[in-house]
Amino acid sequence: MTVGDQAPPRGGLAAAGASGAITTFGGQLLRIAIQLTGVVVLARLLDPKDYGLIAMVTAIIGVGEVFRDFGLSSAAIQAKSVSREQKSNLFWINTSIGLALALIVCAASGGIAALYDDERLVLVSLALSSTFLLNGIITQFRADLTRKLQFVRLTSVEVASQLIGLAAGIVLAALGAGYWALVAQQVVHHLVQLVILVIVTDWFPAGIYRRVEMKPFLGFGANIVGAQLLGYASRNADSVVIGATLGAGPLGLYNRAFQLMLLPLNQLNAPSTRVALPILSRLQEDRDRFASFIIFGQSVMLNVVCFVFAFVGAQAYAIIAIALGDQWLASVPIFQILLVAGLFQTAGYATYWAFLAKGLTRSNLHYALVSRPIMVVLVVVGVIWGVNGVAAGYALGSLLLWPLGLWWIGRVSDVPVAAMFWNGMRALIAYSVATAASYLSTYFIDPDELVLRLAVGFTALVAAVALIALIWPRFRRDLVAIAGARRYLRRERSGGAPTPEDSPE
Repeated sequence: MTVGDQAPPRGGLAAAGASGAITTFGGQLLRIAIQLTGVVVLARLLDPKDYGLIAMVTAIIGVGEVFRDFGLSSAAIQAKSVSREQKSNLFWINTSIGLALALIVCAASGGIAALYDDERLVLVSLALSSTFLLNGIITQFRADLTRKLQFVRLTSVEVASQLIGLAAGIVLAALGAGYWALVAQQVVHHLVQLVILVIVTDWFPAGIYRRVEMKPFLGFGANIVGAQLLGYASRNADSVVIGATLGAGPLGLYNRAFQLMLLPLNQLNAPSTRVALPILSRLQEDRDRFASFIIFGQSVMLNVVCFVFAFVGAQAYAIIAIALGDQWLASVPIFQILLVAGLFQTAGYATYWAFLAKGLTRSNLHYALVSRPIMVVLVVVGVIWGVNGVAAGYALGSLLLWPLGLWWIGRVSDVPVAAMFWNGMRALIAYSVATAASYLSTYFIDPDELVLRLAVGFTALVAAVALIALIWPRFRRDLVAIAGARRYLRRERSGGAPTPEDSPE
């Protein structure tokens, strides 16, 4: 193991986690601002059908992203040690997979266009195929920064590349490029990210080392890619079903509602995993500290996401009218239904942390083999009732998968599933009540008074959360623990296991 790959000392894990969390959270605020700007500006420059065309392609070729990574980024992060030779081999594996996938998409472009009966999708598929090669090259650069807990560099790269990609998309959309603006946004984003990562990463791949042991990484990755492939199918069955049966227009509405739901979710889930996985992987043999960290991390994420979703769900009409414009108001009920799915996905995300950090990728694959077909069936059945039915099927599937995932991880590990379940239940119950309060507070306000509705709805939400905390001691302790995160992490920095009174569970 090289010096650059050494894990932080035990007492420094919490400090690294705290610093990484602060950096990542700050970067995510910037990324959310950039994405919101893109949503607002591009929604006024482009038509729902433009988004629908891109969604048709990405719903199919996006499966390649699962194979492109092959779980090797997580394998490199979770491993206790990674040599320079192993990192170099991982780089060439990911790059080769990315190149192969790009060629496969090029060859399949005609078939994709035939599936949707739209010849425009041939060139779109060809252009987007380049992102596989770019992402393949990027994978191990990102993994190296994450493993070394260099979150400042990684966050800076992500913010800069996203901003430049959005700028390219907006310029082309303003010039009348239509859906090509969305294509360019993706390609430029990945290209810029690659260039910057090569510059800022203190590592560069060498040759291929045939005698270096790679089996543990490939075994770990193979189990992950199997689970992710099933997960991808369940998450994108909705887009394929809607696009094939209802067309680009309804798919465009569904896609914007789905992406708007994912906006806060992705800005918290993926970065929180980036911080949590390397820390939890190093604590996997310390049961008490592992339990304390995963429960605390889950509680923070749950309360932040639930608060945001409670507000945007209660005030969805005003938010979509302001952010996207009146032509997108038909997506309001779709958006509200999908928010329910997002809440249950957030409740179950810590289960995914546990599977990876504990190295239980085979169990995760077995869980996916059982759970993901349930989601696909519910989505396919839901299309009988149109776009709203598909959204409802997706939400119902997310609800069912949360307790199933907890039960599964409880069978194969010592993860504190009971505490994780009640973490989720408290947040879901409390913020459901707060959502109702926010919605009712604006029920009799003129729908055209958008800003007033948002102001009143937000005030009612905050008041409701405060009242619930006042009368529900356990929920109050959750909020107090989050507010005292700095004290909690200072205590953990000393390396001592938390006491029952101090534990955020």
